[in-house]
Amino acid sequence: MKFIVAIIKPIKLEDVRSALGDANAFGMTVSEVKGFGRQKGQAVLYRGTEYKSDFLPKMKIEVAVEDSQVATVIEAIRGVANTGKVGDGKIFVYTLEDAVRIRTGETGEEAL
Repeated sequence: MKFIVAIIKPIKLEDVRSALGDANAFGMTVSEVKGFGRQKGQAVLYRGTEYKSDFLPKMKIEVAVEDSQVATVIEAIRGVANTGKVGDGKIFVYTLEDAVRIRTGETGEEAL
């Protein structure tokens, strides 16, 4: 099993959710986060005064999948989140040791 974490632009969240559904990847967790990469923040105009915002709003998507789904899920996310501009985000893949469904006690891939 793998745990996939994607950091994307907020405007792309609904597109990614739809693409993950089409890829049969269900049960995702979404968090509003802030951060920056190569773009290093942006200048913001507030009440006529410009100031620098180091942290930009992003969405963090977490989804656990079977090993056989990893390439499909990555391509689904990348395909709809890619604008070709700096700040599109990143996808991280971790090895998932185990999962347990609290309601039934199922473990491993059955718990997904």
